[in-house]
Formats: sequence, structure tokens, C-alpha cells
Amino acid sequence: MVTQAFRAGRSNVEVETGGRVTRVLKNDVAGSRHERFLVRVEGGTSVLVAHNLELAPRVPLAPGDSVEIRGVYEWNDRGGVIHWTHRDAEGRHEAGWIRHEGRVYQ
Repeated sequence: MVTQAFRAGRSNVEVETGGRVTRVLKNDVAGSRHERFLVRVEGGTSVLVAHNLELAPRVPLAPGDSVEIRGVYEWNDRGGVIHWTHRDAEGRHEAGWIRHEGRVYQ
């Protein structure tokens, strides 16, 4: 589904996908802190995952790790980003998550 959304240039798409971590990046510290990493998903698309560390625990990742992700996909020309990988503290948005080594982080 991520690859189809990327090819179609679609954003604000609820997705559930999985893949391999290709790179763990520095945290984004501008505004809310986010853990960031790249995942190669089905179809070969590489996507950035931005996981809010103020609303969910850090996922202990390394390149090569397998993950499953539920969140919202936003298009960009580099593959896009998946965010909302956590619960919404105000209950206005469907909860996302990241599953890694049998544990769910949200």
C-alpha cells in the first residue's frame, strides 16, 4: 500500500506495512522529539518513519531489523514519511504502532 501511495503521490493515507530498517537517523528535536529511521517496505520503496518520543517509547532498532508499522503515510519525492505511529492522547485520531521483536510500541 505504501508503494502504491508513493507512486500515486497520495498523502494522509492510513497504512499498515512492514519491512527492514535500512538506516537509523538522529532524532528530530525541532518541536516534538521524534525517533527517525528508514524502512524498505513491500515494493522496494524506502520510507522515513517519524515516531513521536513524547507520546510513545523509543523502539530499540538497528539496521537489518524487521518491523511492522501502522500509521499515516505522507507523500514526498524521496519515498514519503509515516507518522502517527502512536496513540493520540486526545483520542481524535486512530492509534498507530510499531511492532518490533514481538513488542508493540505506541
